[in-house]
Amino acid sequence: MKRLLTSLVVMSLFLTGCRNPTELAVEWVPVDNSVGSWKFFRSEFTLQNKGSRELGSSGWKLYFSFVRRILDDGEGDETGIQALAAQGIRISKASDAKSGDYWVLEPLPNFVPVKPGQKRTVSVLASDWAILKADAPAAFHVVFEGGPFQDDLSVAVPATVKLNAADPKQTTRFEGDVMPVQTPGLRYAENPSFQSLDLKARLLPSPRDVVVGEGRVALRGSVAIGHAPGLTGEAAYLAAALGDVLASPITTRESGQDDGRDTIHLSIDASLDVDGDGAKDAEGYSLKVDDRGVSVVGADAAGVFYGIQTLRQLVPAEAYQASANPAERLTEVTLPEVHITDVPGFSYRGMSLDVSRHFQTKQTVKKLLDVLSHYKVNALHLRLADDEGWRIEIPGIPELTTYGSKRGYDLKETSMLQMGMGSGNDLDSGDRVAFKARTATEANGGVAPRFQGFEQATLNFVGDGSGYYTVKDYEEILAYAAERHIDVIPEIDMPGHARAAVKSMEHRYHTLKDTDPVRAAEYRLVDPADTSKHTSVQMYTDNFVNPCLETTYAFLTKVAQELKARHDAVPGAKLVAVHAGGDELPSLAGNVWWQGSPLCKANPETRELSDTQLFNRFFQRWGGIITATGAAATGWDDIIHHGLTLPGFIPMPWSNVWGWGREDDAYKYANQGYRVILSHATNLYMDLAYNKDPDEPGYYWANFVDEKKTFEYRPFDVYVNGTHDRMGNAIDPGTWATKEKLTAEGRKNIIGMHGLLFGENLKSPQVMEYLAFPKILGVAERAWNPDLPAPDQMPALWARFANSLGQAVLPRLSAYRPVDLRGELTGSVGVNYRIPLPGAQRSGGKVHANVRYPGFAIEYSVNGGRTWSTYSKAFSASGRVLLRARASDGRTSREVELN
Repeated sequence: MKRLLTSLVVMSLFLTGCRNPTELAVEWVPVDNSVGSWKFFRSEFTLQNKGSRELGSSGWKLYFSFVRRILDDGEGDETGIQALAAQGIRISKASDAKSGDYWVLEPLPNFVPVKPGQKRTVSVLASDWAILKADAPAAFHVVFEGGPFQDDLSVAVPATVKLNAADPKQTTRFEGDVMPVQTPGLRYAENPSFQSLDLKARLLPSPRDVVVGEGRVALRGSVAIGHAPGLTGEAAYLAAALGDVLASPITTRESGQDDGRDTIHLSIDASLDVDGDGAKDAEGYSLKVDDRGVSVVGADAAGVFYGIQTLRQLVPAEAYQASANPAERLTEVTLPEVHITDVPGFSYRGMSLDVSRHFQTKQTVKKLLDVLSHYKVNALHLRLADDEGWRIEIPGIPELTTYGSKRGYDLKETSMLQMGMGSGNDLDSGDRVAFKARTATEANGGVAPRFQGFEQATLNFVGDGSGYYTVKDYEEILAYAAERHIDVIPEIDMPGHARAAVKSMEHRYHTLKDTDPVRAAEYRLVDPADTSKHTSVQMYTDNFVNPCLETTYAFLTKVAQELKARHDAVPGAKLVAVHAGGDELPSLAGNVWWQGSPLCKANPETRELSDTQLFNRFFQRWGGIITATGAAATGWDDIIHHGLTLPGFIPMPWSNVWGWGREDDAYKYANQGYRVILSHATNLYMDLAYNKDPDEPGYYWANFVDEKKTFEYRPFDVYVNGTHDRMGNAIDPGTWATKEKLTAEGRKNIIGMHGLLFGENLKSPQVMEYLAFPKILGVAERAWNPDLPAPDQMPALWARFANSLGQAVLPRLSAYRPVDLRGELTGSVGVNYRIPLPGAQRSGGKVHANVRYPGFAIEYSVNGGRTWSTYSKAFSASGRVLLRARASDGRTSREVELN
């Protein structure tokens, strides 16, 4: 009855046009990072009462997400003491679990009411620092005691953030932070000059050998694609791709050899030896374009596919731009006469995408897969489960998705997980937060978000915290990937980062225990009497599975078998590996993992084992469950940090932060004989912000990472990249003298690398694309061509790459249309890659400007943005000048100001 009355009240308010019945708003400002040195910082929450009733000293609670730990009252040191009670408030963990990043601010009896039209600012100390707007607390929602929304519903409260880039207290992490905030002058000094490019430089990844002829070959009229047996899929893909840019009939036919009737012919030469070492070059290809037509010969079907992708890049960018509107497709495109031979340097060239923190739809993933395949990426590591969400349907365990895939205002977590990462169910209903903005524009303060940097909307519930892939969805993704020669590697992170699974199985237990106790306990993951205390990096206290329970391994066996079944159901989608997780269990110096578990002590096999021994035992069994499916076991290198020897295991070493001591882990493991996939946070974590600009979204705990960092990454000598620490301080090269170097045998065990995109900030597909592109293009280049010249030659190589992005690669990506064989992604055109801010300086009374990717246009305004002119040469201007870069599709960067 109560829920029905609540629904009626909500409907009534909607019908009367009321959007925010509380008329409350919050503004957050990080005031001073120098307080507490590197330990904590001061920020201010300003509550604004825009309504007709006062915000009193009792009866309301304001909930929000914040990834920083808020200090307890009285905590601090001589430079600052937390004084919440003196301000009449209390801030504590919000839900019954008291776990994670979910907080509640509530008044104490001494809180001075905020009258209508008034504001109240409270000062708060929190851990670490905050220098980017993306650090702001998010997803504010309020509940009033005795009001219609108590228990069942909360009410969204709009939030804003302010940060002054010119205030060093707001942008300097602590006294050891010497990294400057980005300015037009810094960019101007770093941006490369325009240079003419040969054909090889216009292709990405750069082919091994390119011999350019003198003529051009036209594709017009009827285009016939002949293909050898076994290449039907590749021929169909090419036909669809050409059909996107060419308004001509395109046909395919199977033919044993090129008999002269084919415009394009696809074939396999199993003995193809591109590099001349006498051995077949897997994934290698030869592409010829001459007056006889086009020939693509691959060492295997994957090689043919990559030859097709290079062929697509020979099509002029103008053809792609014209075809953004299918009705404007050209009737003829010309290709240069050329002979290209090519083979990848690494067999594993990947991207890691986290869909657990924020969900990405199957359509978004499919589009990403097609773009990745265009740059010859061949693996997608898909993080399907974490603390904040479980994203794949497992038949037989429905609770994982009916419960564990949802987030919202549910303090007891009776029907869904608690709010997290600043989102519930995006702007939709179903998360018990009423009166959210109706559109992203409304959530963004009335301005349509362009997602070329931080957007206010991401503080106001924009973000898919809920969602999952059905069996059918996941199999569709697998089929789509297999067509593009991409292996999907699912990750189920255990035994930490497992809160979604743990809470889902507890929900199952409590739902069934009275009616079906056997099924209730079948997959239980925790010992309810466990008194062990731990707090993870993300502040979770209840996110471990228990390694002493047989039900834990029953759960993992069921999940692994269902993953295998999904892959087995899709031709070509072999389950090559399962990622076992294993990262970020908190230090045992201040935490207890399982020693407080009575069931561990009661189990004869575990009663005498330490926590690290229990951890190792867990991965012996979890790894065995994975390999029993026929897949390899891969995972974070944390799995073998505690002395475990795990034959066949493929570690992904990630924690190489300069100065933290684990910079040489990858080489140690490779030298020991492990096959290694490089995952270094300092250069390959694409979710880290591009640079130190308050308007850049992303984290920065390990480094700032841009496409130059990914491009210049040195897989076989990572120490060359360790020139500065994450605070901008220069590192003495001698620091690395004692670190283990990669041996000749160890080098053979580096099987590849990938760019990693964790999902905490991926609150929309556009944000995902912004953070991934063009960073992943640097990854694709380096994974295909891992060998680099001497460090003193790298500036010239980078300048050429930047010119390639500006003149060829990104203009084509602006108009990129995913190859759509079955009408799955109709209307999808372009990628929201980051458009760099221009550089500028005043010299000799004139404004000089440049851009990171020569070939992009620069625009300027001398009247505050009312009108814009295209920059062609230095111009005279006094006072304030605004500048922006413009991509070929008309999108622009953020504006920069030159005073």
